Amino acid sequence: MGGVDKGLQHYQGQPLALQVLARLRPQVDRVLVSANRHQDVYAEWCDTVLADRLADYPGPLAGIDAALCGLGADEWLLTAACDLPELPLDLGDRLAAGLAGRPAAIARSGGRLHPTCALLHASLGPGLAAYLADGGRRVQAWLLEQCHAAVVDFDDAAAFRNVNTLEDLNGPA
Repeated sequence: MGGVDKGLQHYQGQPLALQVLARLRPQVDRVLVSANRHQDVYAEWCDTVLADRLADYPGPLAGIDAALCGLGADEWLLTAACDLPELPLDLGDRLAAGLAGRPAAIARSGGRLHPTCALLHASLGPGLAAYLADGGRRVQAWLLEQCHAAVVDFDDAAAFRNVNTLEDLNGPA
């Protein structure tokens, strides 16, 4: 999006991140937002704003790392990107139901994985920190190859429609 803060871009009259947070808040005990800029704005919408612990903004895994680092030993983290304003209202419950004893689960719809839509156990934190320290940056690779995440199918592919460009902000074609 040309360097703009995607989460603050308006889609259907509201910032993208605020729409995602509205869908996630009923599913969780507290809301954490990973943000390295405009933290004051995000702080108005959530319980805690977390900055990356790593320099040079290495991507989504850095935000997940910061969140996992702050969890208690028996806590779970439900993650979603700020550009998914139509997320399922039962995302967390469905991912939890599909864990099958694993420490992570990710969403899939229409044959496509959505690795930023995940349920992660706090125990994954040290492994993620090591993966990042070794130069790993791919969310999907970490989840599937390192965490052996369960994959949970969702029927509604539109629920995972990304708003990736300024043109996408106008809504579905």
